[in-house]
Amino acid sequence: MNQELATLPSTMPAVPAVREIVPVMPVTTRVSVGFLRRTMQRFFSAVDWVFGFGSLVFGLAILSVIPLLNFLSLGYLLHVSGRVAATGRLRDGFVGVRKASMLGSFIAGTWLVLWPVRYVSEMWKDANLIAPDSAVTHGWRVGLIVLTLVTVWHIAWACLRGGRLRHFLWPAPLRFWRWLRTPGKLRRANHAVNRQILGLRLPYYFWLGLRGFAGALVWLILPVGILLLATKLELAPGALLALPGVLLLLLVSMHLPFLQTHFARTGRFAAMFELREVRNLFCRAPLAYWVALFASLLFALPLYLLKIELTPKELAFLPSLVFVAFIFPARLLTGWAMSRALRHEQPRNFFSRWLGRLAILPVAAVYALFVYLMPFVTWNGATSLLEQHAFLVPAPLMAK
Repeated sequence: MNQELATLPSTMPAVPAVREIVPVMPVTTRVSVGFLRRTMQRFFSAVDWVFGFGSLVFGLAILSVIPLLNFLSLGYLLHVSGRVAATGRLRDGFVGVRKASMLGSFIAGTWLVLWPVRYVSEMWKDANLIAPDSAVTHGWRVGLIVLTLVTVWHIAWACLRGGRLRHFLWPAPLRFWRWLRTPGKLRRANHAVNRQILGLRLPYYFWLGLRGFAGALVWLILPVGILLLATKLELAPGALLALPGVLLLLLVSMHLPFLQTHFARTGRFAAMFELREVRNLFCRAPLAYWVALFASLLFALPLYLLKIELTPKELAFLPSLVFVAFIFPARLLTGWAMSRALRHEQPRNFFSRWLGRLAILPVAAVYALFVYLMPFVTWNGATSLLEQHAFLVPAPLMAK
């Protein structure tokens, strides 16, 4: 027995290890998963962009009917045309769409989470009317206070997380607990809020809109003043006096959209009166100028038509919503026309220049005649002449 043990080798042969079989995902599957992920990301990004653009148009419409704040709306539209004129790309005119999406998500999310507070508030009011000193009324009051505090915390926490709609749908309490234990949280939150507010560039848009309004008013004061005076006279002398006013309005409407775009592109108020520069640019892209002017004047007419009937105060922003939806592409086209002119150093041929001039005249003439006739059919009468929506801010369409 001992001899048999002695004959055994001193070391036993190593047992081969069992290799773990890891399933390898086929290349086609990995490519499919990656393609699906990218497709979903692009889809949600497109949905966010569309929502942001809708929020932007809706916000501009609301600002348009608020005195003084309507200069923000005009300033933004002028900035859009000036930016497209400077870059030559229409996509550069959609400024702040992502920020508008965030603001729209914040407003929609806040509106949603306030529903329970509204419901409890109504229940407390009803109980207070029926039995002011009852325990039920006291319970609803305490519940309203607690729910209000929780809702305020929920809104603030959703804003700190990004202010998206998904942040309002789920409060993420565990994440909030971890956030409380992180150092420098208040400083970072304050920095993020300031960055978002400064990114809106509200003072810039207000100042740009105010100057654009003032420059357009200088150009319009003489023809509109003549037309306004003509409405105070009898039919025959009034029509005779209105003729030079219509002709002056025709000439002003042919140039004013491009003067405003030229001002927005350069940032100089004196550019609002550089008529020769705008006429020289017209010679470099006459057909593009005609398209832009046709859109600018045609898209301003629906708001005049909406003034035939009196608009209630509660619905005052709806006509302005139509205005913004129409005038936004017109401003884009005006900037596009100027960008084409800036890319060409030499005027176009003789035929193109005169074709553009002859095509612009009837467009401007129809607009001037339409504006002159509006006081006879609109609710505001002669004061509608002061509401030049193609160049100024849309006036509130509501009862005085």
